[in-house]
Amino acid sequence: RTNAIVRIAVTTGLRPIEIANISLDDICFKTALLTIPLRKGRNPIVLPLPEGTIKAIAAYIIGARPDIKNERALFLSFKSPYWPISSNTVQYLIRALMKKANVHGTAYSLRHSFAQNLLASGASVFEVKDMMGHDVLQTTGNYLSIDTELMRKVLFDEETKQFSG
Repeated sequence: RTNAIVRIAVTTGLRPIEIANISLDDICFKTALLTIPLRKGRNPIVLPLPEGTIKAIAAYIIGARPDIKNERALFLSFKSPYWPISSNTVQYLIRALMKKANVHGTAYSLRHSFAQNLLASGASVFEVKDMMGHDVLQTTGNYLSIDTELMRKVLFDEETKQFSG
C-alpha cells in the first residue's frame, strides 16, 4: 500500500487528500490513466500513470487490499473495520518511508519536487499550474524556485527564435 501511495505522489504531484480519495473507479488499467474528479481547485483532471505506478497499484489491489465488496475506495485500512484511509494516513505513510530512507521531507515535499521536475523538463508554468490543480498562477509560484540557468536558456532560445524568422 505504501509503495503504491508513494509512487502516486511522486508521479502525479497529487495532494494527500486527493490520494486518499482515489476510488477503484478512478483508475483505468488498460489506458494507464487516473481520473481525479474532485480537486481542491474544483477542476477535475486525468493523469497518465507510469508503468511502475500502475504495477504498484495492481500489486496492492491483488495482494494486500482487503476484499470489501461494497467499498470503492482504493486505499483501505489494514485492520477491521476496513475504512478508507485519511489524508493524515497518507502523510504519515510517506513521512515514515522517507524517514526510513534517511530523507528529510513530507508528502508536500514530493508535490514540490513534482512541480520542479515538470518545470525542469520543459513544461510551461501554465502547464505546471494545470497539473497541480491550482486556480491561480500565484499559488503555483509557491511551489517553484526558478533555476537561473534554465530561465536564461529559455529566454535566449526564445529570443533567437524571434530574430531568426
